[in-house]
Amino acid sequence: MQKVKNLIKTALLFAGLLWSANGNAQTNLYVSVNGNDANPGTQNKPFASIANAVTRARKIRGAVFIRIYGGTYYLNNPVAFTAADSREDNEPLTLTSVDHQQVIVSGGTRLGKLNWTIYKNGIWQAKIDHDLVFDELFVNGKLQQMARYPNFDPSAQFLGGTAADAIGKERAARWKSPAGGYVHALHSAKWGDFHYIITGKDSSGQPILEGGWQNNRRSGMHEKYRYTENVFEELDTVNEWYYDKKAKILYYYPAKGLDLKTARFETPQVAHLFEFRGTAEAPVKNITISGITLTQTVRTFMQNKEPLLRSDWTIYRGGAVLYEGAVHCRLQNCVLHNLGSNAVFFSKFNRDCQVSGCFISEIGASGICFVGDPDAVRSPSFEYNEFIPPAKIDLTPGPKTGNYPKDCKVYDNLMFNLGYVEKQSAGVELSMCQDITVSHNTIYDVPRAGINVSEGTWGGHIIEYNDVFNTVKETGDHGSFNSWGRDRYWQADKKKLDSIVAENPGLALLDVTKPIILRNNRFRCDHGWDIDLDDGSSNYFIYNNLCLNGGIKLREGVNRIVENNIMVNNTFHPHVWFKNSGDVFRHNIVGAGYLPIGIAAWGKEVDYNAFPDSVSLAEARSRGTDVHSVSGPLIFENPEKGDYRVKNGAVAMSAGFRNFAMDSFGVVSVQLKAIAKKVPFPQVLEVNRSKEDNTTNFMGARVKDLQTAGEQSATGMDKIRGVLVISVARKSAASGFLQANDVILAFNGRPVGNLKDLQEALNTVTGKNTEIVVFRNQQQLKQKIEVKMQ
Repeated sequence: MQKVKNLIKTALLFAGLLWSANGNAQTNLYVSVNGNDANPGTQNKPFASIANAVTRARKIRGAVFIRIYGGTYYLNNPVAFTAADSREDNEPLTLTSVDHQQVIVSGGTRLGKLNWTIYKNGIWQAKIDHDLVFDELFVNGKLQQMARYPNFDPSAQFLGGTAADAIGKERAARWKSPAGGYVHALHSAKWGDFHYIITGKDSSGQPILEGGWQNNRRSGMHEKYRYTENVFEELDTVNEWYYDKKAKILYYYPAKGLDLKTARFETPQVAHLFEFRGTAEAPVKNITISGITLTQTVRTFMQNKEPLLRSDWTIYRGGAVLYEGAVHCRLQNCVLHNLGSNAVFFSKFNRDCQVSGCFISEIGASGICFVGDPDAVRSPSFEYNEFIPPAKIDLTPGPKTGNYPKDCKVYDNLMFNLGYVEKQSAGVELSMCQDITVSHNTIYDVPRAGINVSEGTWGGHIIEYNDVFNTVKETGDHGSFNSWGRDRYWQADKKKLDSIVAENPGLALLDVTKPIILRNNRFRCDHGWDIDLDDGSSNYFIYNNLCLNGGIKLREGVNRIVENNIMVNNTFHPHVWFKNSGDVFRHNIVGAGYLPIGIAAWGKEVDYNAFPDSVSLAEARSRGTDVHSVSGPLIFENPEKGDYRVKNGAVAMSAGFRNFAMDSFGVVSVQLKAIAKKVPFPQVLEVNRSKEDNTTNFMGARVKDLQTAGEQSATGMDKIRGVLVISVARKSAASGFLQANDVILAFNGRPVGNLKDLQEALNTVTGKNTEIVVFRNQQQLKQKIEVKMQ
């Protein structure tokens, strides 16, 4: 916390220098926690509320500064800006502090003097006099835990601790009245999460749940990774609390040594602190919020219902700072900390807005979101399996309207410890927007992607000089950078999708009308890919990126150029490409041989790359790629210190690779650099390979154990299990019922977890006829087949 305080002081000092440089032609209005809204707002007679100062500023011409004295400003309602608050370009409105004092704008309320009495077993109780929201509780500025099962464990990998029996009847039998409790769980395939409210118990004693709409892949909750909270009987350890709404009693289990009489108790009451409410026709213009701290907003996970087209996301359209209909507005040098929902949200029409120099941490959902209006999308679909038939697709490129964020920037922000409530979240989320620049940000310790692009609509983004690591910490099948491209042309049936693109590849570019550029970033994902271009992602230019662990994955799409990247200790993962993808992969350094899945054609060009060993290069050439590529030891300048430039004379140079800067990743502000965590640099592993083939023949199909996260992702499996079909020979027995990229899950009524299981199941067949179960296009298919050995 001391680091946060030091950052605030430094940011305010820096901001103050900028303000004084422009301080000659301005009007100052003052606000103080000890002020009065009947005052004139002068330095000696300040207003009491920020909202009143904003209203007064409407009547003043010229530049206006609302200068806020130090203290905590508790909001009952958000401070709202409308078109009436808009300023001319040379007459901006700035909200800032007085003399670099610490200004805290809080969405919470401070509980007055509480009369604490002992309840039992270390638990205390206090009566609450007013009607308040009790969604979170802060004690002396630190977030406490709602009573939960299992108890919070900061060392647990998922959700702070989970239990398979969290909603079992035996556990629920302990609960007298669980209505109002919550269930939080990972998605069954760890593709995000789900949340439910408990409405009661049924006649058998099973909890009744309402919810589960927070993920656009509706496969249900994980059978193991789940927990319950806000149930009174689970209040059993220090720092836990429970609020009885009917009796208006707060129960709390204090840590040893906490003085309840002097401790500061606060609970968030509102979801938004600042709202910019304009439209394209009447926008909010030229307003800056600078150098203040924003904290304590309520969680919104049960309001997260809106699907973001066919991506895996749903969204709550709001945040501590909400922009809708804003032009040339800024959020700069601020601290956003302990917020229950999104930190910053740009909804629908916004132009030329910027978030810069901010410290964003302990956020319940995402850091910064840009989400346009789905009514601006041509031929939209809203669930993974939905699609518009090709004959009915609107063939007009781009959006229908201008109601989406465009030409905005996220620059020099430090973001970490995000998604502590919602796991389908990101440092920066882009959906239905265009020309967003995400530059020089440091993002780490997040449950899913650091930067996520939900679909191609409408491209033009520049993702550059970011440092993104410690990602996908609580989910799976994802990357530090993730994208989907389930645009209007896309559908889940891969065979039909292939035929659509084979006939007209231009359909894949109707929504992503401008290239999306990833350049000069440093990514490290230890639980997935460093760069993951998933379903349908198209029109990308990816160059000069340092990938420290997870490599680069490209699933099907068109017009992707990947060049001059470094993949340390990993490689290129091409998955199920279109035959006419037009993809290019050249001048890259890979740390291992390619790991292709379901590749029948290798795009426009895969060549002039550098491999670590001759076996990997020979494998590539045997597939018809990399005729001019080279192999040899990967000799970097100083990898222990993060310098992965190749040394002069290294073999990679002969393949056309060119070094790029290794000291320009992440935040640039001195104060943010000083407190940012450092990415761990991996030791470069030596490659010593011999040729091996772990596939076998099954009725004319080449099959193998499904073993890797890449294979799981390419097939869409919920977990690593089953037998993967690599290829199927024409006119073979298997050609009648198997396709490449199928996963065999059962044979002859027996489950198949691996090749051994498949062989044993095959041996149990009596007669010619049996049954096979395969996983294809996100669903299980059961087929009657005739056994013919080949």
